[in-house]
Amino acid sequence: MTAFTHVPRRRLHRRLALVSAVAAGGLLLAGCGGNGDAKGMDHASAKESTASEATAGSAAGTFNDADVSFAQMMIPHHEQALTMAALADDRASDARITSLAGQIEKAQDPEIATLKSWLKDWGKPERASSGGMDGMDGMDHGSSGKGDMGGMMSKEDMRKLEAAKGPAFDRAFARMMIDHHQGAITMAKDEKKNGRNVKAKKLADDVVKNQSTEVATLRTLLDRL
Repeated sequence: MTAFTHVPRRRLHRRLALVSAVAAGGLLLAGCGGNGDAKGMDHASAKESTASEATAGSAAGTFNDADVSFAQMMIPHHEQALTMAALADDRASDARITSLAGQIEKAQDPEIATLKSWLKDWGKPERASSGGMDGMDGMDHGSSGKGDMGGMMSKEDMRKLEAAKGPAFDRAFARMMIDHHQGAITMAKDEKKNGRNVKAKKLADDVVKNQSTEVATLRTLLDRL
């Protein structure tokens, strides 16, 4: 009777041990499989994040023909404004004209450097190669605002401004800079509408805001000169 009951117990213990081992092995495999899946998900998420960042960076640096034209035209446009502003140092008689000329120099000189750096990054020349836009010779558009670079002063306009002094200079400077700024505002609005580069469109927005304010100031000064 004793031998009969002892054998089943051994078998029962063996079966229980085998079941426990299989269950433990299953848990171990499940655990390993879970870690692998988590790692795979982590890698996939990292790849997606990297791809998103790369896409965002690429979009921020994209540009089109409108961006290039804006930069190429605004550089000589700003350069002429700086030339006009520099004349005020020893020719203007009104302190408000001198002060405004200083503001123009402070704002537009750094913008020229920025525009040049963009064209370099884009692999484009600083001057357009068509339409008579090469160099300073392409500036003879008159003060009527006609031409691609609206508001540019002609060589004759610049000679008259350089020859003027005192109140005559103040009035001529105010009239010419109003025309000059309006040309820049028109180009900047075109960039805002047709450009693609985020930074270029932001600079164009700054040009519209800042130079519109200066135009209002110049008109007020002109009425009082």
